[in-house]
Amino acid sequence: MLGSLALLAGSMATLAGCGSAAAAGAGPGASCGTTRTAANVPVIVKIAKGTVDCGTAIRVENQYAAVIRSGQVRGNGGGAPVMVSGWTCQGYPTPEVLRTGNASLCRTSSAAIVAVLPVPAPSATITAG
Repeated sequence: MLGSLALLAGSMATLAGCGSAAAAGAGPGASCGTTRTAANVPVIVKIAKGTVDCGTAIRVENQYAAVIRSGQVRGNGGGAPVMVSGWTCQGYPTPEVLRTGNASLCRTSSAAIVAVLPVPAPSATITAG
């Protein structure tokens, strides 16, 4: 019970920090939260370059996914660059996604955000006996 309380308190402190960073803009390496790709795959939206308001970062990623889902993006699986609210967004090819975890990048001249696949939690080892 005490461990759960500590975890909850830590989570709330983290969320409080995210809220203030989102209002002022977040810098490189900051995580802005999660959303889903056009294929409904969960991704973490991170700031790769510059300072970006986290609300803007999530909105751009959601708009990019919506454009791909609608079939408006040329290329295999919607991989071609597309303009979304002043950002140029493009998905990475599957081999690169598997190697780096980066699903897509949206950029302006001064900033960039990346959608990253979450790292799966390690699973327990199963032994045959």
